[in-house]
Amino acid sequence: MMLRRFLLVTLALIMLTGCDQLGEPPKDVHLKIVQSSPNYDMASKTFVNRRPDIIENMGDETSFWDDPIGNLRHNFFFNSNETSPSQLIPEDRSGVPADFGDSTGTVKFIWLGHSTFLLSINNKIVLVDPIFSNAASPVSFLVKRFQPPVVNLNDLPELDYVLISHDHYDHLDMETIIKLKDDDVTFVTPLGVSSHLRKWGVANDKLIELDWWDKIDFDGVTFICTPAQHFSGRTALFSTMKTLWASWIVQGGGKRVYYSGDSGYDVHYKNIGDQYGAFDIVFMDSGQYNENWAAVHNMPDEVIQGFIDLQGKHLVPVHWGMFTLSMHNWYDPPIEIIKRAKPHNISVMTPLMGQTVVLDDPGVFERWWEALIGK
Repeated sequence: MMLRRFLLVTLALIMLTGCDQLGEPPKDVHLKIVQSSPNYDMASKTFVNRRPDIIENMGDETSFWDDPIGNLRHNFFFNSNETSPSQLIPEDRSGVPADFGDSTGTVKFIWLGHSTFLLSINNKIVLVDPIFSNAASPVSFLVKRFQPPVVNLNDLPELDYVLISHDHYDHLDMETIIKLKDDDVTFVTPLGVSSHLRKWGVANDKLIELDWWDKIDFDGVTFICTPAQHFSGRTALFSTMKTLWASWIVQGGGKRVYYSGDSGYDVHYKNIGDQYGAFDIVFMDSGQYNENWAAVHNMPDEVIQGFIDLQGKHLVPVHWGMFTLSMHNWYDPPIEIIKRAKPHNISVMTPLMGQTVVLDDPGVFERWWEALIGK
């Protein structure tokens, strides 16, 4: 698989640094817990998807460097698409409102770019897949963010929980975790991911990890770990697929929120919707897609079908708007999703980064990206 080979070359150089960014895979007693999971394959010593060979077979019929029809226009080196904005993306820099934590009977959220968002549900504040570093990689010169965070890490409200979907660099950021590790906050992760956090200094009593379909009830909020179709690993040479990837349900106060994490389309969306839908808000992996790796990121049509499967009420496209990880135009995700949502009368929420959205009174969402296209 060409994608894996590319990552191998890049990360082989990084491995030589002995960088703490690589984290640490589960070991000793923790490893035995991981290996007891029904989603862990003892033969390969890795976690697996419902279709165990889907990652290995990804891209077998296409080249990583070209689009599926071999058009050099979509080659990583000759790509003519606008994969990053030519100027700063508009933001709402008014900050987190003082009453953001008051969410009785409703849900509030603030999208911070890519898959990072603040969520307020039943008066609890959850920070999801936070990355405040300058780059979504173990080194500062790769996968740089388009612009500084719209909310400074030090200006966040008092958090109750930090929720992680998987251990890739654009979802699990070492610098952010280290800055939060001494706060009075609980970190909730899929099985095995807490090994990284523990290495970075997070105390054991602040760590909760769950397997698919496990759930944990806190004071007024329930987290349910649900399947996703993806992969894990902070290196491409060693320790790949040693920790679990997941989607998440967060429910409380009569409201239900779903976050897909990174995922390709599969039956898990329908299974989750049948068991736990309908969801008031669905945060869906909607960017950094390509037919070559559709197994691990939803294509636009699949975003819509997955949302329907989940029985969602409002769709928030995430995994776009801050990093270049694919070859499409940076603004394609909202355009493609809105176009496909219209025939189904699906409510699509596309707030500015930093904009506070209240479920009961969301307001009107402007197509703010249109002012930047072609500039």
